[in-house]
Amino acid sequence: MKPQDIINEKNCLWVFGYGSLVWKPDFAYKRRKVGFIKGYKRRFWHGDDFHRGDKEKPGRVVTLVEDEEACTWGVAYEVPESHMEESLQYLNVREVVLGGYTTETVEFVPKEKSHGPLLALVYIATSDNPIYLGPASAMEIAAQISISRGKTGHNIEYLLRLAEFMRLCCPEVEDEHLFSIEAAVLKIFPGGDIIPSVL
Repeated sequence: MKPQDIINEKNCLWVFGYGSLVWKPDFAYKRRKVGFIKGYKRRFWHGDDFHRGDKEKPGRVVTLVEDEEACTWGVAYEVPESHMEESLQYLNVREVVLGGYTTETVEFVPKEKSHGPLLALVYIATSDNPIYLGPASAMEIAAQISISRGKTGHNIEYLLRLAEFMRLCCPEVEDEHLFSIEAAVLKIFPGGDIIPSVL
């Protein structure tokens, strides 16, 4: 189902974010819900040569990889009809044109038990993308993140703010991939010397 099909069916749109969108949406929305989607795991396997890196030193950002047993936590934003076109245009530039992501539709399950599942739009980068980097060890990914900076800021900021979101909003969830990379970056900078300068 394409974004336009979702718009034609409803007078609002839900967008699921699992990377920088959880803490920096930068588009108009009515409300947000913390929750998860099933069948995908979040991985720092996608390259970024604009927002968090450049052509010489691409950063590493998250994408979703299919995994029947997994679930990925994040935030779904409700975009009202009055802001739909504007928000989708912004997201298309940010995620598709500059980020190399494509769109999918997923079932989002809110953390609040009083709300049922919602259909949401999500942006996913696949392995056929030219800037897709693929799997690497936590230390290799951390080393790449620690030296990368793009037009939006340092790659370390992206990593730390995502880890912070998980601890604050989903404290019961153990995201081993995310936290192992965070720990590896913090080992590179003992005492957190670089942290204030990138946040």
